[in-house]
Amino acid sequence: MEFMTAGESHGPQLTGVITGIPAGLAIDVTSINDALAKRQGGYGRGARQKIEHDQVQIVGGVRHGVTLGGPIALVIVNRDHDHWQAIMDPVAKANPENTLRQVQRPRAGHADLVGGQKYGHRDLRNVLERSSARETAMKVAIGAVCEQLLAALGIHLVGYVQSVGAHDGGRIETDDVTAIKAAVNANDLRVLDANRVSAIHAAIDDARHAGDTLGGTVRVVANGLPAGIGSYTTAPAKLDGQIAAAVMSVNAIKGVAFGDGFAVADRPGSTVMDAITWDADHGYQRASNHLGGLEGGMTNGMPLVVTAAMKPIPTLYHPLPSVNIETKAVSLANVERSDTTAIVPASIVVEMAVAIALTQALCAQFDDSNFARMKAQVAAYREELRRF
Repeated sequence: MEFMTAGESHGPQLTGVITGIPAGLAIDVTSINDALAKRQGGYGRGARQKIEHDQVQIVGGVRHGVTLGGPIALVIVNRDHDHWQAIMDPVAKANPENTLRQVQRPRAGHADLVGGQKYGHRDLRNVLERSSARETAMKVAIGAVCEQLLAALGIHLVGYVQSVGAHDGGRIETDDVTAIKAAVNANDLRVLDANRVSAIHAAIDDARHAGDTLGGTVRVVANGLPAGIGSYTTAPAKLDGQIAAAVMSVNAIKGVAFGDGFAVADRPGSTVMDAITWDADHGYQRASNHLGGLEGGMTNGMPLVVTAAMKPIPTLYHPLPSVNIETKAVSLANVERSDTTAIVPASIVVEMAVAIALTQALCAQFDDSNFARMKAQVAAYREELRRF
């Protein structure tokens, strides 16, 4: 299973193509659109989200709500393109009218300058339009398709906000996806402890008034994965490497950890390793889950736990110093319309990135041409593991 996205932030549309999804999988468009709506929500979002009302169009690979086995083509129209038609016209040749809003003062922490250097763009808008987090809308749509495949195999995920800036979002003593969803869907920050929402709102408001931005951490939990997805035999086959790559590909993510993550580095092994247990009903389990459901590059049957660290958004309304690439004069960085924090949508995007990586691993390990066959193989594999 592979995918590709195309499109610019203010271009006509975002396009996605997925290959390798088995035939016979029922697709619910409403679920995809619900995921897109969640990505647009959350406290701290900017004005762009009032313009876009993302809805997916399936234009290939699905008939009467069921996948055909061929490439699945998805489209999300950019409504804001109406205000950018001349500037972002894909066909018309450049002229003084349609080269307005050029970007020549790159932002620190963004792809602007390095992208211009690499591709030779003198108008850095050519960089920021593609490097924009707007691309993650299509990644969410693709991930939502993957989540439907996973759910049909008994695998369920949730992404939520663990912290915003220096503010912790709370903890609960469970990795049960249903319980986590109930907690985080009850507030506009997707945090576990509703009592902390007002303090985090205040921190976001303070950052906005200061022209500043905030990052944070998000966590994804997946239940229902059988043991042995991934492999220890080669480096590219290790599932933790595949998931880490998928999560690090999300805009602004600067760190990925599994289970207790970096906290295991300064603890003795006796407090980190998860003791093995067995019973006739469930087979092998672990007495704890410090390693986040992964051992030797493979799932071990425990909940998968992934944490990602997101840097603050580079666009500052009180911008940092920069250099004009034409005049080389010191000046303030360009200001684009942006959010104060995008940590809430990041929790959705990272969830979908994990869903994509898991779907790719499952499609590599089981028959990916017909979903009924895949489902039967996974069920037989679960039984084989239980009887080991």
